Amino acid sequence: MNEQAESLAKITWQDPETGDLREFVLAEGATATIGRSPNNHIAIPERHVSRQHSVISFRDGVFMISDLGSANGTFVNDKQLTDPFPLAHGDVIRLYVPVLHFSAIVTEEEHEQARVTGTLIVPAGGSGQPTLHITSGPQEGAEIPILTPSLTIGRATRNATWDISLQDRAISRPHAEIAQQEDGAWMITDLGSANGTIVNGAPISADEPYPLHDGTVITLGETTILFRLGD
Repeated sequence: MNEQAESLAKITWQDPETGDLREFVLAEGATATIGRSPNNHIAIPERHVSRQHSVISFRDGVFMISDLGSANGTFVNDKQLTDPFPLAHGDVIRLYVPVLHFSAIVTEEEHEQARVTGTLIVPAGGSGQPTLHITSGPQEGAEIPILTPSLTIGRATRNATWDISLQDRAISRPHAEIAQQEDGAWMITDLGSANGTIVNGAPISADEPYPLHDGTVITLGETTILFRLGD
């Protein structure tokens, strides 16, 4: 991880258990997951929050927030998200009940304090093992490491030959392929599925590889998957 990356934003929220104000600083290129599960970067122990509720990722110079198929939805400025949303200074994020504040102003003191306290969120190094996190759907909570240069995903059937079988009737047999290119980049390809492959809220073309980045949200049928690069 690169702790020298420039800090561009911060997220503040009030801990529902203690009432303490929490602050997390986001470095350029960082991906931050938010949810009830303690393995999130920003863990909020509140019953209306899904285990993996939403994700903030850095794309084209902007922090974008996406819902991860949460039960109660993600709202920005009281509008429920249906697609990834670009965050701006002063935006108010609401996870049904808990409220978080997004700021695009970070002082050097705040950056240093976050570094010391472990609340500085920096980009994934990308040299480790990528992982697929199933954030909603029949197999919610599953984490699937990518151990080979390519793998196929499809509906779970008795005679399935693909690498990942999902118990989702809306997924085709097979549905999509994830593969690493010669330059190390990861791509996803829809294999002519009946219901399509959605990446960051938009359908991708069949049989045309589409790039994956840390924090990319993939939707196959009724299953939401978060792609994470290894540290």
